[in-house]
Amino acid sequence: MKYRRLGKTELNVSVIGIGTWQFGGEWGQQFNQDEVDAILDKGQECGINLIDTAECYGDHLSESFIGDYLSRRKREDWIVATKFGHHFHERFTRTDVFGAEEVLKQLDASLKALKTDYIDLYQFHSGPDEVFDNDKLWTVLDKQVQAGKIRHLGTSIGSNDNLHQTDASSQVNSQVIQVVYNRLDRTPENRVFPSCERQDLGVLARVPLASGFLSGKYKPGAQFDVTDVRHRKDAELVRRSLEEAEQIRKNEVPEGVDMARWALAWCLKHPVVSSVIPGCKNPAQVASNASAADLVD
Repeated sequence: MKYRRLGKTELNVSVIGIGTWQFGGEWGQQFNQDEVDAILDKGQECGINLIDTAECYGDHLSESFIGDYLSRRKREDWIVATKFGHHFHERFTRTDVFGAEEVLKQLDASLKALKTDYIDLYQFHSGPDEVFDNDKLWTVLDKQVQAGKIRHLGTSIGSNDNLHQTDASSQVNSQVIQVVYNRLDRTPENRVFPSCERQDLGVLARVPLASGFLSGKYKPGAQFDVTDVRHRKDAELVRRSLEEAEQIRKNEVPEGVDMARWALAWCLKHPVVSSVIPGCKNPAQVASNASAADLVD
């Protein structure tokens, strides 16, 4: 495994992390604790030290799986990133909750679910600019940093061209940007990444496999079950993405190299990217993802 500095946080994160949206049950599979334990144990075995989750991956369900795991392991071995701003109601249904007092309740609920006294990275979760610009929210969060409940603040931008929230990061003490970035969507390179570089912000690249389209597992024409969040995507966008991914596989992925490993390493070739956070459904996928670090110079 290789490690990079997460911007001005000075945390050293593995270049491959573990994304855990799937633990909330919206990616076509329901997980149990033994399965989560096996995934995270394999991650640690491979040198991964970063877990990314959120309050709305299930109703703190993903966090609860992780918390149960952490309660039986060494907490200091892991850098845990979670998010705030949404209330989960049922599969694929959420409402925004960005008021300062409500976020404090979310923070306490996340700490309880994660069975920990502190969160390493607490991220504003894909909210609109008008709630991001609430000074009271960031003042309250800064007090939680001072109290030791949060080590660092970050922003998971909903639009991967959201320059407003990225440029304002230093003003609100947000030290990390999480953004969609992959070979099918290079938008952040134009404006967001230069802003991150100017401010020395860490960058977490989410959806690095383009929702699995760059995994090499799906050919043009693939269909997704109604329990899978990809079933909800625009059908024409899915069609184009699968066709473009097939051309990338044929023309850019070296012969004999697994496409998913190549796609993760591709993201990490950009010097501003600190870590990629792909999802995974089993220990074998974790090991394969981790091995992408071998392709990074």
